[in-house]
Amino acid sequence: MRVSGITPSRFGLAVLLCLLGQPAAAGLTSKDLSGVGLAPPPGARAPLDAAFTDSADGRRLTLGDVLSGRPALLMPVDYACRNVCDPMLAVAGTALAATGLAPGTDYRLVTLGFNPRADAATARAMVAEQLGQGPLLASAAVLTGSPGPVEAVTQAVGYAYAYDRDTDSYAHPAGALVLTGDGRVARALSPLAMTARDLRLALVEAGEGRIGGVGDRLILLCYGYDPQTGVYTPLIRRILTVSGLVTVAGIGLLVLALHRRSRGDHPT
Repeated sequence: MRVSGITPSRFGLAVLLCLLGQPAAAGLTSKDLSGVGLAPPPGARAPLDAAFTDSADGRRLTLGDVLSGRPALLMPVDYACRNVCDPMLAVAGTALAATGLAPGTDYRLVTLGFNPRADAATARAMVAEQLGQGPLLASAAVLTGSPGPVEAVTQAVGYAYAYDRDTDSYAHPAGALVLTGDGRVARALSPLAMTARDLRLALVEAGEGRIGGVGDRLILLCYGYDPQTGVYTPLIRRILTVSGLVTVAGIGLLVLALHRRSRGDHPT
């Protein structure tokens, strides 16, 4: 399965900051912020042996235990962030509920906290507030952990964030990753622009034939993931766009060749 990365420039304003609403004199420089983004490297795979604490019951689980061979929507979040992570999780929850897929059976929602000062109680309260009571919350893995395993996962999947000591907050991408059952990064998506259709297609694709139906497979034949926008678009539209660009480029080259030829036929 091909991995598609997302960079801030491709996603428009993909990097949304928890620094929003903080004093303007934040301590992060433009150089610091340039390193913040979501760009999975080729062949990216989350380490399945990375161990975390499930905030629901305090159990120690590896990422492999959490996935158990199912595709997952992995959302690195700051459980203390109220500016970006709250609406990001709410939008993702709404989209997941509308996919028609069964949470906990067809897929797993996994949130991973990267702010070490946000404890399990904060994590539980934040996720429950945004998802509401129901099967999605009951089956979600709300993970916290020490910096070592958290960084092992975020670095492996290309999720980069930065801590601002002056405001005690994080600059981080508003991004999520669809993982296959063995931890490979299948897609990188924008939770703030997420639709139920795109999310269902991404999870079905990551499920590699184990979830979804024949109709989903047929749709995937007609739709392709567009890394420029982070959504699935009709392939014919992309083919026509590419064909148009090739045609324009060809005309330009033909005009240039004719111009050079005419200059050669009329030497000065």
